[in-house]
Amino acid sequence: MIKESEYKKRRDALTKKLSNNSLTVVFSAENKTRSNDTNYPYRQNSNFYYLTGFKEDNSALVIAKSKKETKTILFVQHKDEVYELWNGKRLGKLEARKRFLVDAVIVSKDFKKSIKKLCKEKKYLYYDFQQKIPKAKKLLIDNFKTHRDISPLIGEMRLVKSKSEISLIKKAIEITKIAHHEAMAFDKRNKNEYELLASIEHNFKKHGAYSDAYTSIVACGDSANTLHYISNDKPLVNGELILIDAGCEYEYYASDITRTIPVNTKFSEPQRELYNMILDTQLKIINMIKPGVFRSDLQKEAEILLTKGMIRLGILKGKYKKLIKKQEHKKYYPHGIGHWMGLDVHDEAPYLDANKKEIALKKGMVLTIEPGIYISKDDKNVLKKFRGIGIRIEDDILVTKTSYNNLSGGIAKTVKEIETRSQHKKMA
Repeated sequence: MIKESEYKKRRDALTKKLSNNSLTVVFSAENKTRSNDTNYPYRQNSNFYYLTGFKEDNSALVIAKSKKETKTILFVQHKDEVYELWNGKRLGKLEARKRFLVDAVIVSKDFKKSIKKLCKEKKYLYYDFQQKIPKAKKLLIDNFKTHRDISPLIGEMRLVKSKSEISLIKKAIEITKIAHHEAMAFDKRNKNEYELLASIEHNFKKHGAYSDAYTSIVACGDSANTLHYISNDKPLVNGELILIDAGCEYEYYASDITRTIPVNTKFSEPQRELYNMILDTQLKIINMIKPGVFRSDLQKEAEILLTKGMIRLGILKGKYKKLIKKQEHKKYYPHGIGHWMGLDVHDEAPYLDANKKEIALKKGMVLTIEPGIYISKDDKNVLKKFRGIGIRIEDDILVTKTSYNNLSGGIAKTVKEIETRSQHKKMA
């Protein structure tokens, strides 16, 4: 768990980035209605959570900074017996005062009145330009001529993870590891994608992760060639591969893992050839990771290695430099090599600095590495044995002082490891 002192340290670090005579407001997420009087499960706004660790809605963090002093205020919902009867306990003002290391705690219904006082003599307003501003709080925007986006400043801070954040990510990955290994051992005969998905989500919840980090993908055969396939409702067909892109969220921190496994416990020879080429590429890219390296370097090398591999396998024909220049490889490898990961699976952290220059890897950053090849069953330009195969292999990597740590390295991914685990339950 993350201590209150760490949240305060983050707020103090953010305050140093703010201009004098400024007011900063970071809102909680709003409840979203599913239908009539039922809501979707509540998930706190990541930037608000990063600065407070508070999970309740209708809340706000305010930082009022002048030349002489800075005041930090947390607005929280008041205690309400009727609300709590239907929806659960609220922390309330008194308990919030005991818990949070802020200068003041005020109930949310007094937000307007308090903000009017705080606006006086303040020149700049910081808030998240992407976040929907509650109607009742729109008065903020109307009271300032100069608006600044707070999200890039927080995003920059979120790039480098603390020890406690890394521990939570590791826990999320450990749970995801169990789910993927169970999926490999799952008897897939005469089953459907959603049955395998149920096993994965069962293991997430069983081991303390009450939410997935994103909508899971369980894509058999040609379905894997739809990158954001979330229907998960097709039969598991003997002889096909299943691309499983699934990761849980533990205490708001994400994991993001993809493994591609056979339905009938064994890879066919063409599947094995393509899989090993992609795995070899992934291992080489991961081995490049260290402080000072740019993500674009990883992307370029991945494109070279995958293109050369596709030439060797007969999927592409020609010289790799010309093929890359013409973007021919993009037909089979259309996405990036990876992304930042943390409080969000695609962490809200910048790839470019304030001067629009690419940010180099640094100790404490966490990113995914996920090469893949996707060949439609209808692609007549490719040898028939490769058609209908979609493969992605994805791991979560921590940048260390001199190199890297593959946080998900314990999840089986060689052909031998996967085939062994796929036969586990049948042998038992």
